[in-house]
Amino acid sequence: MRIVDIVPNARVKLFDALQKKEAAIRGAGRGTFFLAGRKLKNSAKWKHKAYAGEITLKRQDQTNVSARIRSSAKTGEWQMMSAFLGFVDRHFGDEIAAINIRYH
Repeated sequence: MRIVDIVPNARVKLFDALQKKEAAIRGAGRGTFFLAGRKLKNSAKWKHKAYAGEITLKRQDQTNVSARIRSSAKTGEWQMMSAFLGFVDRHFGDEIAAINIRYH
């Protein structure tokens, strides 16, 4: 399991922005991530079309986001993490101050 902590620049509500971007891409019939289960106020669960596992997003406070990446395939976590970090960088790269990765 890997935990990715994302610290955006000041006044960026990253959790809400991530949810809106994923929904917009999915609504257009594109993208590789999709919402799995219900979206709650402070958390959401995403899955990837190609990689087994899930990403659990949690709002840490008004701006910070924590993503727990788990894969049922032992070698699949790096692929899922790479895809997620690519998504974040592509769409929100200018709004990110720091990304920390913890390995568990």
